[in-house]
Amino acid sequence: MDAQRRDPIHIVPYDPNWPAAFEEQRSRVESALRPWLVGPVEHIGSTSVPGLAAKPIIDMLARIPDHQTGDIIEAMSGVGWAYAPEPGDEPARKWSFCFPGIGWRTHHLHSFEAAPENWQSLLTFRDHLRTHPDDATEYGRIKTALATADAHDRPRYRAGKAPFIEGLLHHLDPSGDRPHRNG
Repeated sequence: MDAQRRDPIHIVPYDPNWPAAFEEQRSRVESALRPWLVGPVEHIGSTSVPGLAAKPIIDMLARIPDHQTGDIIEAMSGVGWAYAPEPGDEPARKWSFCFPGIGWRTHHLHSFEAAPENWQSLLTFRDHLRTHPDDATEYGRIKTALATADAHDRPRYRAGKAPFIEGLLHHLDPSGDRPHRNG
């Protein structure tokens, strides 16, 4: 649904209010998804790493047993979230939701099936950046350069970040046992 996005890719300095913005929506999301949640809703992405420059969109992760029920879309709609499938989403493994809407969002929920291979690399990447500020700084530099080069080419932005993400995850798990996602 990138075609519906109207907001440019804009990287801003870390905002200490991002954790509170996550918490505000976390409680609403957990309430809506309570019948399906497997574990807590997590704050992921660059806004979850103190000091890291980021797009000012709070990324969140929810794990559920499976995506075979349309009731999840209805439940999220009931708390003001819009269903927003993205390119590359495998409907059987991941659903995306945005708040307050698709075109201009402040929050983005990535809902994955509970199997670790679907979501674990997102937490591994986040946790590494939280404890390795030099890597976080380099990741911020890469994102800023990509956004500066073209603030509207989302596929190019994602592809440009991928080598850093994949390289770091491979370094953390050189066996290659962990599937890597573009976080």
